[in-house]
This record gives sequence, C-alpha cells and structure tokens, in this order.
Amino acid sequence: MKVLEVVTEAFQFICTVQFWRMAVLWTLSLIFSFLKLFSHTLFLSKSKIYSGGSPQEPKSKAATLRGLPICVITGATSGLGAAAAHALSKEGFYVVLVGRSSELLSKVLSDIRSQNNDACLKAFQLDLSSLKSIIKFKSSIHHWLIDSNIHPSIQLLINNAGILATSCRITSEGYDQMMAINYIGAFCLTKVLLPLLENSPVPSRVVNVSSFTHWNVWDMPADRETVSGTCFLKSRCYPYAQIYEFSKLCLLLFTYELHRQAGRAEKSHHLSVVAVDPGAVKTNIMREIPSCISQMAYIVLNILGLLHSSETGVRAIVDGALAPPEISGVYFFGGSGCCLKSSALSHNVKLAEDLWVTSCDLFQELQLAS
Repeated sequence: MKVLEVVTEAFQFICTVQFWRMAVLWTLSLIFSFLKLFSHTLFLSKSKIYSGGSPQEPKSKAATLRGLPICVITGATSGLGAAAAHALSKEGFYVVLVGRSSELLSKVLSDIRSQNNDACLKAFQLDLSSLKSIIKFKSSIHHWLIDSNIHPSIQLLINNAGILATSCRITSEGYDQMMAINYIGAFCLTKVLLPLLENSPVPSRVVNVSSFTHWNVWDMPADRETVSGTCFLKSRCYPYAQIYEFSKLCLLLFTYELHRQAGRAEKSHHLSVVAVDPGAVKTNIMREIPSCISQMAYIVLNILGLLHSSETGVRAIVDGALAPPEISGVYFFGGSGCCLKSSALSHNVKLAEDLWVTSCDLFQELQLAS
C-alpha cells in the first residue's frame, strides 16, 4: 500500500506544469550557462578574474577576532552553507553560522571542528522569514562583538539561505514563505547589517547566492504583490518553480542596485557586492519533491556532467568571498573563478530601482509591525 502511495504521489507530481518547467527549462538554462562559461574561457582570456588568494586584509587587528575577519553565513545548517562555513574557516575567517535549527547548527559546528581544530566559529539562530528574528539577530551579534571587545563591524555577509517549497505557506506577516526566505529576508538582513559592514575599517563584501533559474524570467513587475509573493497565493495551483525563479532574479537585481548605491555613497566606498551561482548542487533543497523524482533528476544531471557535490559547488561562493575588493557588481558562475553576464532583465536598471523602492517599503512596513 505504501509503495502504491509513493507511485501515486510521484505520478501526480510529474503531471503538473511546474514539474515540466523545472525538468525542461531549468535544465536548458543550466546547459546554456555552462555553454556561456565554456565560450568565455575559450575566447575571452580575461573572463577569469579570480584564481585564489587570501581573505581581504585578514591581519587587520581593529576589525577582527584573534586577527581574523568576520564572516556571516545564512543557511549554514546544511548543504552549501555548511560547506562555505568549512571552506572559509580554512581561509582565515572567523565564521558566524546562522540558521533556523540550533540542533543542526551545533552539529555543523562539531563537524567543522572535527576536521579543523583551528576553526573559529560562532552560531546564532535566525528565521529569515521573520523581521523580528532578523532584528534580534542584529542585536545579538552586535552585543557579541562588543562583549568580546571587538571592533563593531563585519567584513563579509553571505546570503546563502534558500528553499524550494512545493506547497503554499504564508509567513506571520502574510507573505509567501519562499519569497520571504529567498529574497525579502536576504534584503532585510543586509539592510540591518549594513551599518556593521560599512563600519569595517577594511573592505567589506556582500555575497548573494543566486541561481541559473533566473534566466527563465522574461518579465517581472516590481510591485508589492509580486515582491511579497501575495499575488501567487491566489493561484489555483501553487507556481513554486516560477516563484523560485523570481526570488533568484530579485537577488541579482538587488546585487546590482546595491553595488551602484555603494559606489555613490561616500561611507560605502569600501563595500563591494557580488552574486554567485554554484550551478546544480546535490543538497537537500529538493527535499519537498518526491524522493524517487529528485534522485532521478540527480542521476540525469550527473550523467550530463552538470551536478556538483556541496564541496565542489561551494567553490563559486569562495570565489565571490575571496575576490579582490575592487571586484563588485559581477556574477560568478561555476566555481572556476569566472564571471558571466546574467540575463538582460537582471541588468534592467529601472526594474532594479523599482524593486529597491518596493523592498524598502516592505522593510519599513515590517519594522512598524514589529
């Protein structure tokens, strides 16, 4: 009976438009991205802008704990977030792991320390779908810095957290949960941590983890209903694949707009912003998809040579984190130190400005509600 239920669930899942959108369009956009990467590395000698190195001025005593720059990573309880925490702790960062589960955070801390005795780590609980939780986190990390007699600043923020929810869920603020975690939470967290980033006496950076799925968005209004995801809640069938694509496009638009604003702001002259795309990585992000289908997808991607493990996929995040301070407003892809040009829509300045205004309005609304 259980086998029949599993088969029925899988059959119903593949008989949806959203499944075929993922299966066909996402695969094609991934292949397209790798073809662009191949052409860039083959014909453009300057496409590779990073080839390894050390953290940005890691020996600055004024901004570090035990001489280490401070890095905050969201979604650090598993997958790419945990892999990034491990990799960057080896690169000389004091890593602050952020996630929803204290139990999983403790496990990741133990795993990293078992492989790296010298790792400097700190963990905080945070629910990115709640502004109250974000503000509480900002207060907690600020007090931690002061209590530890450290300069009140951070040098690196990695907005890595993200989900692929196949069913409709609404946050306490009335937003779609996937948009709230994948984009709004990253925007709000960056906003509240911006003073700490700008206060760094050495160059600081924001790294936003986006996705090749953004290529599948050809048009997007930057109104309140779209950004909060409430317009999708009216759909008869929850368009989870489209919402995921929208959230990743929003992260790119946000990256480029923050880069432009940082370039204009006098106090942000040393703040750089980059987007990274690890490609297809085998993590638990597909946990809500029937296991037989997700496993089949991984097998096909592996056969095509398009699938990375978390340890391999994290290289794109490390590239973005360690690139020289002057590198900003770019899109790293594939973990090869190369940058690609993302979709034309992601470079639409007017759309980015409208998205910024809408996001700031939502942020202010959430602040008042909190």
